Amino acid sequence: MVRSLSVLGATGSIGASTLDLVRRNRADWRVVALTANSSVLDLARLAHEFSAELAVVADEAQLPALREALAGSGIAVAGGAQAVVEAAARGADVTVAAIVGCAGLAPTMAAIEQGGIIALANKEALVSAGEVMTAAVTRYGATLLPIDSEHNAIFQCLSGNDLDHVRSITLTASGGPFRDWSAERLSAATPAEAVRHPNWDMGAKISVDSATMFNKGLELIEAHYLFPVGLDRLRIIVHPQSVVHSMVEYRDGSTLAQLGPSDMRVPIASALAWPARMDTPCAPLDLAAIGELTFRAPDEERFPATRLARQAAEAGGAIPAVLNAANEVAVAAFLAGQIAFTRIAAQVDHVLGCFAPAPPASLADVLAVDAEARARTRELAASA
Repeated sequence: MVRSLSVLGATGSIGASTLDLVRRNRADWRVVALTANSSVLDLARLAHEFSAELAVVADEAQLPALREALAGSGIAVAGGAQAVVEAAARGADVTVAAIVGCAGLAPTMAAIEQGGIIALANKEALVSAGEVMTAAVTRYGATLLPIDSEHNAIFQCLSGNDLDHVRSITLTASGGPFRDWSAERLSAATPAEAVRHPNWDMGAKISVDSATMFNKGLELIEAHYLFPVGLDRLRIIVHPQSVVHSMVEYRDGSTLAQLGPSDMRVPIASALAWPARMDTPCAPLDLAAIGELTFRAPDEERFPATRLARQAAEAGGAIPAVLNAANEVAVAAFLAGQIAFTRIAAQVDHVLGCFAPAPPASLADVLAVDAEARARTRELAASA
């Protein structure tokens, strides 16, 4: 049966991996909408290749170039942030939500309101609006399937089991490029060093998040909303090989783990084919060649991000949105050379300590909190 698909963030790494799988199973999919932030030529190429019904560029200034690139194709075009939301609201059997950061929040919510399957790669949306978003999933009968390798691993390990039987859920973390660096060396880390992840090929922002361990902190909050077993049952462990993607321990002492290569096409394929399975071009694991799998506790002195994230999750309400917004701005400041690497967590901690808004009741409330937290963090970065 042919299923319809929209990809929000089609030109990013998750979008590219998704469309690679679709390309290999072309007869199974009808592409409804593809969106991009500003990469017009890549977007137009993909829209042509997959015969998309609609192509949308978020940067409205790029709309004339998109129109020109797709002239005569019969593919509808649109531009601007609201157009991205409207593309998501068209509805599809599966919507891959892969827009990075809080920019993906409104489009993801629009897709949820259509009641289909949302393959979620935008962890910031669930972190910022977890309570609002999970309530919408229930209200509109949508299905939320995580694409993050860790959450997809948990989803697979929980299949057919009851959350009441879970003793603990463990998120694994590679530890990033700086896992063995001293505190003194961390203070001098450069953006070029921070984005060189040892295991995964990712964008700049998520690579820095991996280096600070904020990525794992955000994933902890995301897991709290996706798998509500209680924060006391959610754990993090550093696993440098990135072979075990997460584990679920049950009350009988059994621990189920999902293993796989460091290739995002594996969790994406799991979500696209669910509840079935699909072929991927990924090489099977060769455990003999890998040789050993090691694990160690996270160091929250050198990497305080996971501690800050757990505290934000415990506080609940708007606090996770504050943490996410402050982190996004601080990471951008670091990448721009405005602040030192170790100042990212310090600035997030400062904003969390001085800004405690009321719990959000709507998406508009979340966006207002996000905007205020960003403004406060920018002021802090500017004065650094």
